[in-house]
Amino acid sequence: MSTVHTDLQTENVSLSRVVEQLVAGQATSDGAGVKLTRVLTQPFQYRLDPYLMLDAFGSDEADDYIGGFPDHPHRGFETITYMLTGRMRHRDSAGHEGLLQNGGVQWMTAGRGVIHSELPEQEEGRMAGFQLWLNLPAKDKMIEPWYRDIQSEEIPELLTAEGVKARVIAGHSHGVAGAMQREVTQPLYLDIHLPAGTQFRQHLSATANAFLYVYEGELEVAGKAVPQQRMAILKKAADADGVVISAATATRALLIAGEPLGETIVQYGPFVMNSQQEIFKAISDFREGKFA
Repeated sequence: MSTVHTDLQTENVSLSRVVEQLVAGQATSDGAGVKLTRVLTQPFQYRLDPYLMLDAFGSDEADDYIGGFPDHPHRGFETITYMLTGRMRHRDSAGHEGLLQNGGVQWMTAGRGVIHSELPEQEEGRMAGFQLWLNLPAKDKMIEPWYRDIQSEEIPELLTAEGVKARVIAGHSHGVAGAMQREVTQPLYLDIHLPAGTQFRQHLSATANAFLYVYEGELEVAGKAVPQQRMAILKKAADADGVVISAATATRALLIAGEPLGETIVQYGPFVMNSQQEIFKAISDFREGKFA
């Protein structure tokens, strides 16, 4: 069981951010035909810097996920896979292996280059979750690959007086430190479960980029409805110090924020660097077998 914190620090929000834009994801497939919804797409990479991509997947049909993601490379960023339900086996060329399962997170730093696979360890039943791509600062893009399996019970949870539960995957909320911290990008990654008729407040720095993704139910932020399967980009304002989320019905949503790197983003498929030249080098190194 996760540690549930009830003795919380108050998150004072004097003025909530508002919804700048609602975004519907794009249905697509990746890997060996895995069906998913690409929520955060390339056109939003600068607006939501340091985040590069968010995929949502969820199906009861094995044909939608059984092919998994066979061996493929990455360089220059981190992948954060959060499994709501299901079982997926990770193996990579740096010698890491782990089982991602219900409620767990796989946090992988591709760094200078890694080849990995993510394959289902189930032949039936529901598989659902998210993969988030978090950029690395230019100075860290060529660091050694790193990997951590975070089991569900290792993710701290908080419970507010109203009965709202938040799983703190990264960053800090209400005085609770998440399972992961990153110094430069300072990611905040919360999975928030709101009973009907409740509110949740979260402080955000004025410089952070932030967005919500509702995966069950419906939210309201500053009078604006955020329906299921929509991403709400939260508008920055000098006098807005956080976000206040309200739910009329039982709702589950991700709140994700981070400090922008303000660096050039050049993406070619699974490689994200700062220049075309670095992309050419990534392709060359991969072809020459120079990844971990």
